[in-house]
Amino acid sequence: MKARILKKFEDEIHKLDRELKTELPKEIQRAREMGDLRENAEYQAAKERQRLVESRISLLSKRVSEISLMNLDKLPADRVGFGSTVHLKDPAGQILVYQLVMPEDADVEKGLISTASPIGRALLNKEEGDEVTVTAPNGARRFELVKLLTIYDEAE
Repeated sequence: MKARILKKFEDEIHKLDRELKTELPKEIQRAREMGDLRENAEYQAAKERQRLVESRISLLSKRVSEISLMNLDKLPADRVGFGSTVHLKDPAGQILVYQLVMPEDADVEKGLISTASPIGRALLNKEEGDEVTVTAPNGARRFELVKLLTIYDEAE
């Protein structure tokens, strides 16, 4: 899982770096050739994109170094932690399946929730059979943790 996350970030960094060093300089040069830079929307847009790309590369590089330092061996093998997939049963009996991921990978529609989200925090260190109470802005919700696959189960 760690290698997959790192590869995803490194691929995005590579793509953005190519844009920053190849495509954006061409756009900026083309826009410069149009004349007055103060009223040149194309130039302003290209410079803004350049700043955004530089910022994103910086953020991703920082995240790669943080993840590289993570010791995944310290994640619990029998309790919910980063990378775990959980099956939750709500009071109506409906089963919800989520995987705990990094905040930038969160996508509730795909069942990917951040370990920093209210539900992610409520799930951390829980075991199968535990009741989980999630306090969210719209009120508290209760679930039963009916199935747990940790990062170790999923690696097999």
